[in-house]
Amino acid sequence: MTIGTKTFDFSKRTYVMGILNVTPDSFSDGGKYFSVESAVTRALEMIEQGADIIDVGGESTRPKGVYGKTQKISADEELSRVIPVIERIAKSTDAVISIDTTKSKVADEALKAGASIVNDISGLKFDERIADITAKHNATLVVMHIQGTPETMQQNPSYNDVVTEVKAEIRQSIEKAKFAGVHNIIIDPGIGFGKNLEHNLKLLKHLKEFQELGHPILIGTSRKGFIGALLNTTVNERIEGTAASVAVAIMNGANIIRVHDVKEMKRVAVITDAIQNVQ
Repeated sequence: MTIGTKTFDFSKRTYVMGILNVTPDSFSDGGKYFSVESAVTRALEMIEQGADIIDVGGESTRPKGVYGKTQKISADEELSRVIPVIERIAKSTDAVISIDTTKSKVADEALKAGASIVNDISGLKFDERIADITAKHNATLVVMHIQGTPETMQQNPSYNDVVTEVKAEIRQSIEKAKFAGVHNIIIDPGIGFGKNLEHNLKLLKHLKEFQELGHPILIGTSRKGFIGALLNTTVNERIEGTAASVAVAIMNGANIIRVHDVKEMKRVAVITDAIQNVQ
């Protein structure tokens, strides 16, 4: 798969997507990289540590009630946060840039500014025009699964068969994207987005089943609540749990890992890939 100017060969190794939240209220690092300077410095640091993709997000999607109240923002506010950062990263490096948004207006401007991927946590449920925008720019689209909205998703997530149902909804998102003319599609089962502890564990255990959809798989477990629930740890004490979940995800078919701790998870990926690839 060609993304921007880079070729991604998912048969050779796992790729690392570094999380860059330019928000005041994200669950793990809200406020830490809110200024343009701090955000760009962090992006360059993650690239140095082995990130292949920098995923820039300007609006928090943490569950309602987790670490305080999440503030929904306008497209213009989101643009004011992400565009200066994307422009600076694009000028400073040749790394692939992703825009984490559910708004087509933000996606359009971010792709003009230098992004090559639109990472839509709603899987085209919130704004279907994202598919048209992605196709217009000949960009790559990540379609993630979510049950409900960020405000409601963790109130009472319910499935009869979480793997089958998530896979079916992602298939619908893929069909929408293809109909709009998107050629490069990556899928994400949406760990922690409208799933309880058991749902998350089942998706990781049965991740290989998503390979039948025929697209690279992105997985994001980094520092998430299910790890804290299992280990009884705060958000900044979940690195070992994240490492375990990343290794399992790679062994079960993940092609891209979306992480906060790039240096450490890059090392996890290198070792897991070596085990996976040995004859």
